[in-house]
Amino acid sequence: MKCGESAFIVLYLLFAAVSGILMLVRADGKNGRRMGAAALILGAGDAFHLVPRVLDHFSSGDLTATLGIGKLVTSLTMTVFYVLLYYIWSGVFRERRRKGLTAAVWLLAALRAALCLLPQNGWLSNSADALWGTVRNVPFTALGIIVMALFFRTGSRGKRFCFVWLYILLSFLFYLPVAVGAGAVPALGMLMIPKTVCYVLILIAFLRYVTNREEAKGLSS
Repeated sequence: MKCGESAFIVLYLLFAAVSGILMLVRADGKNGRRMGAAALILGAGDAFHLVPRVLDHFSSGDLTATLGIGKLVTSLTMTVFYVLLYYIWSGVFRERRRKGLTAAVWLLAALRAALCLLPQNGWLSNSADALWGTVRNVPFTALGIIVMALFFRTGSRGKRFCFVWLYILLSFLFYLPVAVGAGAVPALGMLMIPKTVCYVLILIAFLRYVTNREEAKGLSS
């Protein structure tokens, strides 16, 4: 099982890195560059947690603090990823960014980051405290709901993005039980695999958009 999970992690991180670089190279405008940046931020952030996790499978050393700090970094970069998703949605579908909505996105992202940085999270001890797992994910979930709703509203206008809202929804359904309950039920951690698959599907949608130059020009602002 450890070998299978480790192989999956390595393949995922390689895909995120390669797809991100490819999108940045092929991008014709801001939308493509944002997608490439989102892929690299997602992969780099996850690497801080997933690489130590792989090492922990095959090492007898104490990686508790490393795993905890990795979770912190992943929490912050995932927040940035969702802010980028908001700007990607606006650019792709030529939707004017309303001040109130943009302010809400940034406020929720800032609140999430601030909560993640509080010492009560116990990152250095790789704490799985259910209370703080819930508290720090309230603004993150609200941010995810906003982005999901936006992609749902405009999904029919771009075939590459018609299911992005569903991938976001499923990713949260897989992620939240882990964030809240994995400390009590470690087996819940396996839900992170289908959650990661959801993000791979989002990156595939981005990659197809960027590499299809005619579609990208037709939808870009």
